[in-house]
Amino acid sequence: MPRPDELLPHRAPFLFVDEIVELEPGEHCVALWHLSGDENFFAGHFPGRPTLPGVLMVEAIAQTAGLAAASASSLEGKLALFGGIDKARFRRQVAPGDTLRLEATIHRLSPRAGRASGTASVDGQVACEASMIFLITDADALD
Repeated sequence: MPRPDELLPHRAPFLFVDEIVELEPGEHCVALWHLSGDENFFAGHFPGRPTLPGVLMVEAIAQTAGLAAASASSLEGKLALFGGIDKARFRRQVAPGDTLRLEATIHRLSPRAGRASGTASVDGQVACEASMIFLITDADALD
């Protein structure tokens, strides 16, 4: 299984996927994010009751969808960029020490754009679910 940093351009502290568990190129990805509690956002969100910000859960789902998209042979040399978020719902809090299981499915993929949906869960309980649109660009366009 490839490492997330082999498929995504993200790097610490903004790479939220620690390991890939399952990967069907261009179709589906399951990944894990192990939250140690040392992440800097926990100190301010919220003091005394550290909670993973919901927007970071959505970003982690998007990164997981990005892994599925980036592994498609048709997107070699391309980069998926966030184009929109639809129907994001937050179901439970995520705390330091939790492992977030991220699942994303690509529903549509073309040379210019795609649509995906996914979930973030802890111990089988859904914490977040969202649908998203992403745009495809040349990876070297960011240099």
